[in-house]
Amino acid sequence: MTATDKAVAQAPATRRPLAARDAAASARARRTKRLGRIGLNSVALALTVLFLFPVYWMFSTSLKSNSQVLVKDPVFFFTPTFEHYSTATGVDLFWTYVRNSLVVTLAAVLLALLVALAAGFAIARLHFRGRRGMVLVVMMAQMAPWEILIIVMYLNARDAQALNSLVTLIVIYFVMALPFTIWTLRGFIAAVPKELEEAALIDGCTRTQAFFRIIFPLLAPGLMATSLFGFIMAWNEYAMVLVLNKAPEMATLPLWLTQFQTNFGNDWGATMAASSLFTVPVLIVFILLQRRVTGGLSAGAVKG
Repeated sequence: MTATDKAVAQAPATRRPLAARDAAASARARRTKRLGRIGLNSVALALTVLFLFPVYWMFSTSLKSNSQVLVKDPVFFFTPTFEHYSTATGVDLFWTYVRNSLVVTLAAVLLALLVALAAGFAIARLHFRGRRGMVLVVMMAQMAPWEILIIVMYLNARDAQALNSLVTLIVIYFVMALPFTIWTLRGFIAAVPKELEEAALIDGCTRTQAFFRIIFPLLAPGLMATSLFGFIMAWNEYAMVLVLNKAPEMATLPLWLTQFQTNFGNDWGATMAASSLFTVPVLIVFILLQRRVTGGLSAGAVKG
């Protein structure tokens, strides 16, 4: 018997039950943690299936023939057909609606980002009279329901002879996206360490140069998040274009989608194909941006 074995044999009997109880408690804690993780993952998986199933059903219906769509029992296995997409894209002025939606959405998002960068930097870094009031106004504008302002906007656009204009839509969508963009970018700018900017100023940079060389590269997650929000908001917006742009050549895809369903009635395959075409750009933008949205803000900005 070794000296270690003798020491263990001579140890008080009360220590071994305590060690055994500690080991059992640790095992129970690990088992509870594992079961909790499995439960949370199961709930997340169930919610994912619940939210993705309507999207799957929309895309699958758009690829079925009419005889497979209008049946009592759902069809899960079928040979895809693209005839419904030909019907949807063959509607008059379809590509005009696509162009209008892209122009209005991209212009509004870019304008909101440019203005919000300047405003967010001023709120986060500069101290001036009325700063708190500006923050309060931004928060109030973010909470405002824009639908109640439709009549006022219509009257103003009518008096300015700005109805049936893409420029009017761009301005309105820009104003709608601006409060959220300012508030979000303000938080990201405030999270960047001031020491980085001060070091750039000491090295001879102006405040503008320090912003674009130091702060701006670290704002990628915030820019992606706000761009995604602005794109989805402007791309899906329906009420404003319905009231302000009555001319068919000035409509956007949301208005086209509602008119498409009205014109084609019970042709659900073509309706689902039109809905899929409307959804694809949002899915593409989300897939491209979602990784950067969750990325670290200033990882690697300071050398270790």
